[in-house]
Amino acid sequence: MRYVLFTNTPAHVHLYKHVVRRLLDGGHRVLVLAREYGCTLDLLEYYDLPYRSYGRCDTTKRSLIRNLPEQYATLIRETRRFDPDLIFGMGSYSAHAGLSSGTPTVLVLDSEPTGLDHRLSTPFARTILTPHTFRKDLGESHYRFTGYKECAYLHPEVFSPSTNVRDRLGLGEEVPYAIVRFNAFGSHHDVHARGFTDEQRYALIDHLSEHATVFVSDEGCGIDLEATEARPFDLHPAELHQALAGARLLVADSQTIVTEAALVGTPAIRSNSFVGDDDMGNFIELERNGLVRNLREFDAVLEAATAFATDPALGERVGRRRLDYLGGMVNLTDLLVEVAEGGGEVEGVRGIRRDSPTPGCLVH
Repeated sequence: MRYVLFTNTPAHVHLYKHVVRRLLDGGHRVLVLAREYGCTLDLLEYYDLPYRSYGRCDTTKRSLIRNLPEQYATLIRETRRFDPDLIFGMGSYSAHAGLSSGTPTVLVLDSEPTGLDHRLSTPFARTILTPHTFRKDLGESHYRFTGYKECAYLHPEVFSPSTNVRDRLGLGEEVPYAIVRFNAFGSHHDVHARGFTDEQRYALIDHLSEHATVFVSDEGCGIDLEATEARPFDLHPAELHQALAGARLLVADSQTIVTEAALVGTPAIRSNSFVGDDDMGNFIELERNGLVRNLREFDAVLEAATAFATDPALGERVGRRRLDYLGGMVNLTDLLVEVAEGGGEVEGVRGIRRDSPTPGCLVH
């Protein structure tokens, strides 16, 4: 069979990287259509995946809108030229490529606030897959799997922590370190979202630097690290999860990396304008299981960061919770390969169901 998979962000590369390799090893033809955003192409090159770029986008909403016409023209042309039997993606690009080429599409969605993209994409999908915590009802084609999209690359059956990441970071064995991740808030689902202010970012770095070596991953590149005690995270982006697994804590105003920290057993603090009574179901459940803290107020972030950074036993406790929690999660790579080889059909695929979200996660 022939498959097209869309990777619009670096996180999408991680989602599909093992799926692509498994399909290729199974004798299938695969093309990754990639958007030049952040380190997306760097990751595709690192994992040696067959791809073509359908356009670029920087980390601003203006760039996203300005480049849409050319991107759509390219992705439709490339999809028709490859003539796939099935398309995988995470939103409008893949759904509309499927519509224009008459190809069934499987969407893997996990961002509940993305209302506009859901309205533009889900009517054209054969199958919609979401985590079990996803609180929206996306219609008759909507199925849930027990896990998160990050289970495709961080499930214990797939991911093993590196034993020498500290050497590559230039750290001694006993030196505690923290990773701080700042979002650019340039995606379509970030239209009304806010994270740390510049003043808060510098204050957080200075505060954490009193207790640990701080590595900063700044998507918007707005922080002058020369004015701080922190270091840039300058390993290859493919090594971020290895570094994350060895960190004492993560603090972030972004989304995906917080779930990633939970799945590798690293204590994580998340703070942005999504946090609140109407938060996303995955973060509600991860906090309920003691794997992350969701905090709106900055003073609470500093207090929690201090507690995390000064508790050397916290990582071990969170690690035990992680193993208990992930015991019931699917290996999403296995599931997606089975769906792919079944032509997008999910009936009978183990780990997929049509019922409501996990109890306590309200559908709205």
